[in-house]
Amino acid sequence: MTIIEILQKAVETQAADVFLIAGLPVSFKLGGRQLRLEEQGRLMPDSIKQLVDEIYQVSERSRRNVDSGVDDDFSFAMPGLGRFRVNVFRQRGSLAVVIRVIHFGLPDPVKLGIPESVLSLADTKKGLVLITGAAGSGKSTTLACIVDRINGSREGHIITMEDPIEYIHRHNKSIVTQREISIDTPNYLDSLRSALRESPDVILLGEMRDYETISAAMTAAETGVLLLSTLHTSSAANTISRILDVFPADQQKQVKIQLSQILKGVVCQQLVPSVDGTLLPVFEIMKTNPAIQNMIREDKLHQLESAMQAGSRDGMCTMDNSLLQLYKDGRISRDTALIYCVNYENMSKRLAL
Repeated sequence: MTIIEILQKAVETQAADVFLIAGLPVSFKLGGRQLRLEEQGRLMPDSIKQLVDEIYQVSERSRRNVDSGVDDDFSFAMPGLGRFRVNVFRQRGSLAVVIRVIHFGLPDPVKLGIPESVLSLADTKKGLVLITGAAGSGKSTTLACIVDRINGSREGHIITMEDPIEYIHRHNKSIVTQREISIDTPNYLDSLRSALRESPDVILLGEMRDYETISAAMTAAETGVLLLSTLHTSSAANTISRILDVFPADQQKQVKIQLSQILKGVVCQQLVPSVDGTLLPVFEIMKTNPAIQNMIREDKLHQLESAMQAGSRDGMCTMDNSLLQLYKDGRISRDTALIYCVNYENMSKRLAL
């Protein structure tokens, strides 16, 4: 199969990812499961090298990174087919490729099960909103839905910084400029500093990776823009702790005050298997109110769970409450609720009731 035939097959089968690994046939990931095209036979190093050559041809990308032995990460579009995020790397002495399939058009939050309490964060005018979770948990998709809601509801300038760009946003009520790291700008930090001179109303920062980027993002959020970003954390409390921990100890008191003022919401998400074999998104949602601001300032993060439970009328919820509701609705099994919960002992007791 040529790379174009492989990508066409991936789009037809609604695959999320394509794996081209020596010793295996072409493999797709669908709903958390693998589909191996056994009839095509196993891929050998030479055949993968040929497919990599085809990828660089159709994407019109430079081979500089892969030819120098560096992992390469980029995206490209094929008219009428979709967009594809590609990572080319080496394993056991041969090339390997993982391709994320991104269908044309923006995701439908209703079909994906993203609740209105998450989408309503698009109404936030300034400050910091974070979408967190493990790699592959759907953070980019959730952010794309929030940006699309902003784009369709108010005028302004939305600047996105992504590595690479996944979803394409058309100009609607807002002007949308999208910058891809290493192509349009060298890195997140330089792009963020430049964005503040580009009359932004909303900034989407693909990831807050290190001290410099986190510090710059917090400073940007203080200027009156809405800054959206991601972290690889599993709860609202862990998210705040992760931000604080990158700063030196002598700065943390001031950072707690700063964060309490600019943080407007944290959404933690994960994908869990449903009873019918598909993947369901599950959310922990924290929206900052005076009580939560005080907990951040006073470093009482252990109280955040209680605050989220008390804030259910405002759209807040804990991860375990979301899992419990899915179990009560018959959408996930008891074992799934226990595997993905935060507090195993407490969840066991609640499931026994």
